Amino acid sequence: MSDKGFEVEGLVKRFGRTTAVDGVSLSAPRGRVLGVLGPNGAGKTTVVRVLATLLRPDAGQVRVAGIDVQRDPARVRRLIALSGQHTSVDNELSGRANLVMIGRLLDLGRHDADRRADELLSRFGLDTAADRRAATYSGGMRRRLDLAASLVGRPKVIFLDEPSVGLDPGKRDELWQMIRGLAQDGVTVLLTTQYLEEADALADEVTVIDHGRVIASGTPADLKRQVGGHTVVLRPAEAADLDRAAEIVARVAGREPDRSRHHELTVPVAGDTEFFEITAEIRRHGIGVGELAFRLPSLDEVFHSLTGTPTADAKDAA
Repeated sequence: MSDKGFEVEGLVKRFGRTTAVDGVSLSAPRGRVLGVLGPNGAGKTTVVRVLATLLRPDAGQVRVAGIDVQRDPARVRRLIALSGQHTSVDNELSGRANLVMIGRLLDLGRHDADRRADELLSRFGLDTAADRRAATYSGGMRRRLDLAASLVGRPKVIFLDEPSVGLDPGKRDELWQMIRGLAQDGVTVLLTTQYLEEADALADEVTVIDHGRVIASGTPADLKRQVGGHTVVLRPAEAADLDRAAEIVARVAGREPDRSRHHELTVPVAGDTEFFEITAEIRRHGIGVGELAFRLPSLDEVFHSLTGTPTADAKDAA
């Protein structure tokens, strides 16, 4: 079996006169997480659907575990799982019955299907609710059940298309832990998301797609360096000191800092000289500090710089 979990080279997919994907190349080895980012309509889901053998490419090479998806799609399907933006569980069945049904559809015997269902229910913290109808589950529980269902067949590669849409931050964190566990188990994960925090937390590498083309790729740190520059973030311990702190930052950095509703000042700087000077001036004026950081751009800032589009994180904060 190939060391590559999946490989896409020069993928082109058209719908009538519209070219949805225009020469996309990306890959991930086994046991790694690739984050695929892009605004709505960028072509992310189309790439996933081609990899999952749901769409035929018009050009390019697409392989999963070294197998060509066009030449042997049936074999590819035995190695993959797909979890979309919306859960696909049967609301009228219990959590256990959902997993057993999928096991049986995958040709597991009754005993093996029951055992696999029990394993997954325990792994995803659903064992106490196993015999309740899925309709009674919370959104986070349904998402966990959907992910468990995608693992019944022990896939080598899993495609997660915006899996955390609609989840609150606590449930999103639970999902992240499960995705990390998949990679630790040797499963290759392709994760599409508009949440840059999610990609930063999970992805070993990131590919940014816009208008059907790859516009950047690399580790999260690589992408931040591509955009360049550093940022000083300062939050005074006392909100009453915000104006004085802003004056100091503006004088040293040569520009007015941005202010957040959380009394946080943010300003781009050329290097660490300004950071140390701001630190010294804040201390000299006796201003207490709640937070003071010198950092590379966030992935949100990278995404906006590359695509000109605000991310879901940024929209949520607005």
